[in-house]
Amino acid sequence: MSDWPDMRMGPIGTWPGTMTRNKQRSPFRTGGYYARETALGDTLEILERELRMLGAKDTELLLAIRPQDFRLDGKPRAQAIAEHSGIILSFESKHGHLSYPCDTFTTWQANLRAIALGLEALRKVTRYGIAAHGQQYRGYLAIEGATAMPAGFTTVDGAAEWLNEQFGEPGTIHTFTELLRRAKRASHPDMGGNPDTFQRVTLAETKLREAGRL
Repeated sequence: MSDWPDMRMGPIGTWPGTMTRNKQRSPFRTGGYYARETALGDTLEILERELRMLGAKDTELLLAIRPQDFRLDGKPRAQAIAEHSGIILSFESKHGHLSYPCDTFTTWQANLRAIALGLEALRKVTRYGIAAHGQQYRGYLAIEGATAMPAGFTTVDGAAEWLNEQFGEPGTIHTFTELLRRAKRASHPDMGGNPDTFQRVTLAETKLREAGRL
């Protein structure tokens, strides 16, 4: 798996709206006669650049992959098979909270590239003077992306308290790194854990990282 930008990943809970019925084959292909889909690594480079230009924070990518098909580090397994190709990319930006669902194409990789190239195109709208003050992003402010299951944490103290209550050893003071290691081992589906609990552990980790506690 190629290197991913800094983002939280998880399974799609509910698709926002009606899914595309007649999905298109990916137009992002290279190689002439023996054309194949553009490499994921190239897509991730574009995505990382565009997120950086937008000052993106708290980035979340949701895929139609079962919770147990995510690795301990929160990234999807190489052999993971998506139930459908739809994805949702959401993040906080200098223009507000933006959310981009996409299921136009038959693979999630193509839909991710479509979003990455779309972000690039939106940025150029400002660059070439067609719109100012981020007006081209306003249509995406009202789109509510699906949320990962279950709900996350509003404060870093809440995340730390929940981890300690659920996975801490009584009478022992754990570092956050030790606490997360215990939590991941205990909750990971491959080790008999509950998928929803594992996802909440991932959300707690994200909150701790945002606060510089890890």
